Amino acid sequence: MAQHLPLSALRVFEAATRTGSFRAAAEDLSLTPSAVSHAIRGLERDLGTMLFEREGRSIRLTPEGETLMRHVERGFGELHLGIGSVAARRPHLLKVHSAPSFAAQWLVPRLGRLFEECEGLELRLAAGTDYTRFLADEFDADIVYGAPPAENAGTGHQAVIVLPLGTEVVTPLCSPAMAARIHSAQDLFALPLIESDNKRVRWPAWFAANGLGAPAPRGPRFDRSFISISAAADSLGVALESTLLAERELASGRLVRPLQGLCEDVVYTGHWLVLPRSKRYSRSMQLFLGWMSQELGLALNLDALETSAIR
Repeated sequence: MAQHLPLSALRVFEAATRTGSFRAAAEDLSLTPSAVSHAIRGLERDLGTMLFEREGRSIRLTPEGETLMRHVERGFGELHLGIGSVAARRPHLLKVHSAPSFAAQWLVPRLGRLFEECEGLELRLAAGTDYTRFLADEFDADIVYGAPPAENAGTGHQAVIVLPLGTEVVTPLCSPAMAARIHSAQDLFALPLIESDNKRVRWPAWFAANGLGAPAPRGPRFDRSFISISAAADSLGVALESTLLAERELASGRLVRPLQGLCEDVVYTGHWLVLPRSKRYSRSMQLFLGWMSQELGLALNLDALETSAIR
């Protein structure tokens, strides 16, 4: 009988695994909770195995349910991709939330290239420092600064995929005029050091990496990296920032790395891409991930991520 499983029952199963409850699945599919429960029980009967462990109103996939979930998810995902490939041409909307400095310094300057290379992609971009919880359908993906803690990665029910967006080099940056005064790490003690309050790598960490204690703060303070980068380009001090975020300013010569090759820099993973597992097969997400892979020089291949990057 397993060869003749009703597609409607598999659709109910997919919704239950995606939303984390029979009640939420019922709302998603415009069914009653009893209809969802009946469909799942029928599917378990036809397969001869339990797919969920039930504890009151909460449910948890059994090992057999996990196995089926991966294949059902892929099957429906491929179906959505196929429909999108042959349907009449229309914009593929992607709603992205991003850390402000990544949006301003890295993503927005590349949007012209994104739209040119990803024909049919329509992007809506919002910036903020909060982690998106994907409680509704307001965003399809979130580019976050710092790996999101487990309690903030999704709704607590909906599984999410968390992908690191490569490593970043954090180093002192300043205007060419100020760089003429810097020949060693000790020279920084006589200059205003710009503080970025929300950075995970700050001046004490950089000085420690170079065997020195950090001087007392005495430079301007900002809460966004893009402001610190702009201030450094205007010769207000030396900023400790990511070369990824300061890419344009370094390329134009407005900023330079005065201690490149002379001191140790801090290398870390600063930004991460978070997306609901249910979005991985959408046409807009596939276009965006392919473009991000090319721009960052990374292999953001979701087909190879069965479990390692999924929470």
